[in-house]
Amino acid sequence: MNNRSRFEKKFGKYAIPNLTLILILCYVVGYVLQAVNSNLVLYLALNPYLILRGQVWRLFTWVLIPPSGLNIFTVFMLFFYYNIGVTLERTWGDYHYNVYLLSGMLFTILGGFLCMGYLYLRGYTDAQVGAYFLLGGALFFSTYYVNLSIFLAFAATFPDVEVLLMFVIPVKMKWMGFLYGGMIVWYFITAGGGTEGIFTRFAIAASLLNFVVFFLRSRNLFRYRPKEVKRRAQFKQQVRRNPNPRITKHKCAICGRSEEDAPELEFRFCSKCNGNYEYCQNHLFTHEHVK
Repeated sequence: MNNRSRFEKKFGKYAIPNLTLILILCYVVGYVLQAVNSNLVLYLALNPYLILRGQVWRLFTWVLIPPSGLNIFTVFMLFFYYNIGVTLERTWGDYHYNVYLLSGMLFTILGGFLCMGYLYLRGYTDAQVGAYFLLGGALFFSTYYVNLSIFLAFAATFPDVEVLLMFVIPVKMKWMGFLYGGMIVWYFITAGGGTEGIFTRFAIAASLLNFVVFFLRSRNLFRYRPKEVKRRAQFKQQVRRNPNPRITKHKCAICGRSEEDAPELEFRFCSKCNGNYEYCQNHLFTHEHVK
């Protein structure tokens, strides 16, 4: 935790605010380019075969390719992803959200290159590898599964939030997360053994690796997980039972712990919050700033 905090102190100032909005705007640009010339996406796609041959702009322009065709359903989905993305940004903070989303994109790029290397190991010729990427294989490495990782992150952070399935049926996010997670596993298993199956498996594994890695190594970001809520509720009950608690020097504004509860904790005031709000080391960099 201390190492991660020092890293955040050093690089957190470079975090990009409103990253979800920027991603949606990239899709808008992509839809405009598709309307002008549908073949333009082939010059924007993440094609590692051509990147190694000088077309380095593809390392960035693939983000402009929308995850699906433009229709009314897509508009609703983009609005939905904008809302959950902004919520995660406000809950985690710009730094942690940047790390999560940008690492998903980086893993996708690495997945594209690993897929190309795997094709060579399978005995495909240089001409065959280039042809498979040019004929649509590069389009498998898009932001589709990166967006899905945002959905899974929201479901893991806010499992009890309800959404309207088909705009009618109320369903908790945790069940939607299990459903989509099961579908992804099914797609991965049944992708087949041909080149299309190879591209599909590499795209799924690479794009969702950020969800696996980030949440295994950053469990402290689950500010609203059931255990955290239960612990905070128990603390409030203890306070009510003891109307005259000992006066403490430090107290976290999120979890309520003081140096009496955990002497090993470190406490700091947040310079970005309006008012004298003090936080423990577990919540100093993950809380939502008071404005």
